[in-house]
Amino acid sequence: MKKWFAVIGDPIEQSMSPGMHDFWFQENGIDASYIPIHAKKDDLQSVILSLQLLGCRGWNVTVPHKSDILPYLGHIDKSAAIMEAVNTVEYDEAGSLIGSNTDGTGFVRALEEKFGLEHKQDEILIIGAGGAAKGIAFGLRESGYGAITFTNRTMKHAEVLSARLPNSSCLANHEAEQQLARFGIIIQTTSVGMAFSSEGMPLDPSNVSPGAATIDIIYNPLETKFLTAARNKGARTANGIGMFVHQGASAFEKWTGIRPNTVGMMEQLTQKLEDHHDNK
Repeated sequence: MKKWFAVIGDPIEQSMSPGMHDFWFQENGIDASYIPIHAKKDDLQSVILSLQLLGCRGWNVTVPHKSDILPYLGHIDKSAAIMEAVNTVEYDEAGSLIGSNTDGTGFVRALEEKFGLEHKQDEILIIGAGGAAKGIAFGLRESGYGAITFTNRTMKHAEVLSARLPNSSCLANHEAEQQLARFGIIIQTTSVGMAFSSEGMPLDPSNVSPGAATIDIIYNPLETKFLTAARNKGARTANGIGMFVHQGASAFEKWTGIRPNTVGMMEQLTQKLEDHHDNK
């Protein structure tokens, strides 16, 4: 009997996860499919019950349900508990739902694949204080990376996140801009710079240190204004394709026991986005 998996969110039409997972199923000879499901907030409990009733073997969770889904799960792992958010659901041997969050591990895998370990003990600046920042900070801390500093337009949010993560600190945006050269890893986690956004950059990267690993987790566009400006100052840059693929690969591995081809998928998605941009 053919297995099926899903991603739930609102909206969901923009998700690239179905194409990614379907390709991996085919590449690994697994008789399964992966479908997007539009789940409105008020219908979340009904959607989860329907997924179970109809035999869905596991699913991903995207905005705005990553936190709202928590009460409907039997168990959440350490990563999801700390982040207070779930992006992957599977079953345990008793048939109960288990929630986990692969965003942090996905980011770290992508970081090390792109830049190796040479920046591991460098100071880290994370721009933003939302769910993505929280997940990335947790992944970095669990993997033994250096001191983390948060900056955010709303300083209170950065302070709250810093208070929850031991041995971390926070700076106002203008302070972070002035002190940018001290950071060997700079991670942009906000939505500023996404396609169709009227905003330009979350902060000015003019003071970035040459050679600093500078990552923007946005992947549409493939290079944001922030990354372009940082690269022009000598920074080494990466977009969010790597994190997206690796968090998906971790979910795929949980469901199937197989680690899929991530390098090929990153190349494939990059080409797809380049073609889409060229055809506009």
